[in-house]
Amino acid sequence: MKKLFISLLTLLTGLSFSQELEKSLLWKISGNGLQQDSFLYGTIHITCDATLDANTIKALEKTEQLYLELDMDEKSMQMQMMKHMMMKDGTKLSTLLNADEFKTVDEFLKKNINMSAKMFDSFKPFIITTMLYPKMIDCPFQSVENELKKVSKEQKEEIFGLETVEDQMKVFDAISYQVQADELVKMAKSDLQKDKDELNKMMKIYQSKDIEGMLKMMDDSDNKITSDNQDVLLNNRNKNWIPVMIKTMKAKPTFFGVGAGHLAGEEGVIKLLRKEGFTVEAVK
Repeated sequence: MKKLFISLLTLLTGLSFSQELEKSLLWKISGNGLQQDSFLYGTIHITCDATLDANTIKALEKTEQLYLELDMDEKSMQMQMMKHMMMKDGTKLSTLLNADEFKTVDEFLKKNINMSAKMFDSFKPFIITTMLYPKMIDCPFQSVENELKKVSKEQKEEIFGLETVEDQMKVFDAISYQVQADELVKMAKSDLQKDKDELNKMMKIYQSKDIEGMLKMMDDSDNKITSDNQDVLLNNRNKNWIPVMIKTMKAKPTFFGVGAGHLAGEEGVIKLLRKEGFTVEAVK
């Protein structure tokens, strides 16, 4: 279930192109009355290599707590996730798709996860999509968030979330169920090949620390879940995080780890923090 949830985070990392920022995943936050520096780090939720570099380890050592998008160790997380997996108002996948499309998805799911689409008829289509994410990489599934958590636990530091499970899951009620279903059909018809190609490309861009490149790639994608819903997936959430980050940083030096797609853009976390008067500098 945790792997599913990490997968779920992946499409929340998206997407609007803006004035370029430096190629860096790690950013130092200072000024505006802060007594000590905090750090912002762009993560990727599915990767073949989640190794943290020396600068990132040093930043974790300098800070006193870790904030991820979610507190993934919260005991009620899986229960909360289950509560929000289903579509509202009795909507079903079998009514969103025609008979041929549903058959295509059914055969696709049987082939890849040994389960029938009938088992997921009431699930939000995007949730079904996330179950296929581990099939998209030809390597053992790794998560940067898990590596950050591991170091923080070794340092005996507390781990918190910038938002709740309910906050994240509500995103996929705001995005048309029909659009989600259509994207699932596209995935099934391509038998994951197009999705594999895109994820491999994204991982390479991430390894090069090109946060603007990630945004541009997502912006150019024909996946309507991401390209048509930037406010819901990114911008609104970024804005909601800023007051939490400010309050947290003023209390104690903090390491923030969020999807790399949240960093760049005019409404990305870096520029939003700068607008609030903080100095945000790339660490290289």
